Amino acid sequence: MALKLNAQQTALVLIDLEQGIIARDLAPHTASEVVARCAALAGAFRAAGGMVVYVHVLLHEIASEPADSPMMPPGTPPPSPALSELVPEAGFAAGDILITKRQWGAFHGTPLDQLLRRRGITTVVMSGIATNFGVESRARSAVEHGYAVVFAEDAMSTMSAELHAFAVEKLFPIIGRVRSAAEITEALTG
Repeated sequence: MALKLNAQQTALVLIDLEQGIIARDLAPHTASEVVARCAALAGAFRAAGGMVVYVHVLLHEIASEPADSPMMPPGTPPPSPALSELVPEAGFAAGDILITKRQWGAFHGTPLDQLLRRRGITTVVMSGIATNFGVESRARSAVEHGYAVVFAEDAMSTMSAELHAFAVEKLFPIIGRVRSAAEITEALTG
């Protein structure tokens, strides 16, 4: 099905492009590939008059609930606040929105939903890191909040190609549309 995106009603949501996340080994796309595609998408959205949202997590403040396999084992000192800073290559620019979160999702405890609604956004394009954590969490919340979701498959990645493939092939097609960054850029109309 052909994709058409009205830039005035679509927001690009770039997820967790900060120092501490970008430093990880990722697959199937490298961190530098993801960051470059995200920055290019942001430029295309700005040029078309679309909304660009960067979401980052304060790694040193993230909520740590009891879990069988916690991301950070109990007693691990918190990461440096510098690791929560967006990488410059991500292309954050004047006029972009920066959402700061302290948990996996970006809708709970942040002004994201309110900012999207005030702007008349009906569709969100998801990209960033990690496919099956941050991207999936925000996508599920976006659907629950009534937004249509488009996934930029080659502008996201995670800790293994298998985890990425499961989300992109099995889950994302059920809750949204999966396209390449180039297809999304081509679908933007002002």
